[in-house]
Amino acid sequence: MSEESVIRKILTGSEVIAVVGWSPKADRPSHSVARFLASRGYKVIAVNPGQAGQQGPHGLIYASLAEAVAAEGAIDMVDIFRRSEEAGAVVDQAIAIGAKAVWMQLGVSDPAAAQRAEAAGLDVVMNHCPAIEIPRLGL
Repeated sequence: MSEESVIRKILTGSEVIAVVGWSPKADRPSHSVARFLASRGYKVIAVNPGQAGQQGPHGLIYASLAEAVAAEGAIDMVDIFRRSEEAGAVVDQAIAIGAKAVWMQLGVSDPAAAQRAEAAGLDVVMNHCPAIEIPRLGL
């Protein structure tokens, strides 16, 4: 499957998106992308251990993906706003919670983690932004 096909599959097949590394600062990309995704009808769940337990614009902020799933139910896509060297741990958590896809944001790449996710049956995108891809694909 081509990269564009995977991108389209993830974006059209996801309803619940966890944004790992979400920031409460409006000028941060994680904040604006989460807001964009919510405006497009996705349910957005913020994950940030430093903000956990606080109320954000999309609901309660969770410390981990496991905590978010326990409270909110299944997560379709995990959108990773972490440095590349930290992405692998998030991918492993996404596998553990049964997510359908992992999406590593612009500038985020971990080929070994991507291989683990694909081997576990998850769709993977690296170094792309859904807020760019959705308009580009006309979704």
